[in-house]
Amino acid sequence: MADPREREKLLRFAPPGPLLGILRTLRERGHEAWLVGGAVRDLLRGETPAEYDVATSARPEEVATLFERVVETGLAHGTVTVVEEGLACELTTYRAGRAYAAEGGGFVSTIEEDLAMRDFTVNAMAFDPLDGRFLDPHGGVADLEAKCIRAVGDAAARFEEDPLRPMRAARFAARFGFRIERATRRAMPRFVERFRGVAAERIGAELEKILVSPHPRYGIEILRRTGYLSVFLPELLEGLGLRQNRWHRYDVYHHVLRALDAAAPDLVVRLAVLLHDIDKPRTVAPSAKRPGENTFYGHEVSGAARAKEICRRLRFSGRIAEEVGLLVREHQFAYTEEWKDAAVRRMLARVGPSFERLLQVRRADILGHGRNVEEGLENLRALENRARALMAEKPALQIRDLAVDGRDVMRVLGIGPSPEVGRVLKELLDAVLEDPRRNQRETLLERLAERR
Repeated sequence: MADPREREKLLRFAPPGPLLGILRTLRERGHEAWLVGGAVRDLLRGETPAEYDVATSARPEEVATLFERVVETGLAHGTVTVVEEGLACELTTYRAGRAYAAEGGGFVSTIEEDLAMRDFTVNAMAFDPLDGRFLDPHGGVADLEAKCIRAVGDAAARFEEDPLRPMRAARFAARFGFRIERATRRAMPRFVERFRGVAAERIGAELEKILVSPHPRYGIEILRRTGYLSVFLPELLEGLGLRQNRWHRYDVYHHVLRALDAAAPDLVVRLAVLLHDIDKPRTVAPSAKRPGENTFYGHEVSGAARAKEICRRLRFSGRIAEEVGLLVREHQFAYTEEWKDAAVRRMLARVGPSFERLLQVRRADILGHGRNVEEGLENLRALENRARALMAEKPALQIRDLAVDGRDVMRVLGIGPSPEVGRVLKELLDAVLEDPRRNQRETLLERLAERR
């Protein structure tokens, strides 16, 4: 039974014109059409939906005849995307669940049957903006009010249909700060083995949503406690219980999670924070100076390679993998006032446009220590201020900033295109990083002439 108060909340919603047009077109051709899933949930939470999903009695081939722009985004699951006036709207035929639809069948006749096979109650509500009808057959409103993630019907049956759903439960818990209802949570570990067969792309997409959520540590902890983290990120578990040193209150694993919660909700930053200490378990050694403490020399270097490998394994883009690796490699700097300006410029040259993200990663790392936090933040602010002052001078930090280029190198040295050109340009850049006044065309041409 739908709550009349919630129906009134939905009636205050002013749907985008193109969405209403899609719903009216379906209705006029004799098909049912309902706004479903996350859009209804978000509206009830007082949020503007980021996207709109429509469940309809129309089959995909029927939808294709009704609209000018139709993209077959998930035909195996009965889903197509209709684009109207710039609005992309997913239309899915009433179905009996992802697993059945993937087998080429499983379509059902009513919206009630469709809702009964959805994952969680908060996603199993439907609203028809044309006539104000609201359906909540599984208590989604009550679970929203109780801040609870509960499977629709039997949790084991829902997870059997799609073994990614337990990870989705952790994702919604992380996004909303909700608890997972007891029976639903107890059913989660039973499907870990089936989860091993889920495509890496799907796992990576869910992890991305957990990482950029308001409560990423909570989501990762749920996955650890239910066994799923060991499937797709076992390296992270190696830090569990691994003691550090006087600078750290927590073991490696819990330090990483606290830093994760402290990081800006940017995917690259949070991936880098998640993986910044990934190689500490492989570089651990007892401290020779302080009994009972451990050292992790070089963990940032080997960890950079491992972080890139993990990103690629989870099908993140090559660009993301490279930047995450860079941030992991550079995060372990120990700035002091004794640094020369050239040292700061060399850091800026190494990280390039990732400098802002590096500051965010380092800030999160410091906040995750649990000890000497203010001292660490003050040190970071000192480096940031000094770096910004140097950047304001617009020094040459990349080869492209030099007053000469590869053609000059080839002309002066009398050589053709070769790796030697790049090596010479790097040497010139190093000289300019040491003293920016050297970045004058005449000066650099003289240095080139001296090499002949």
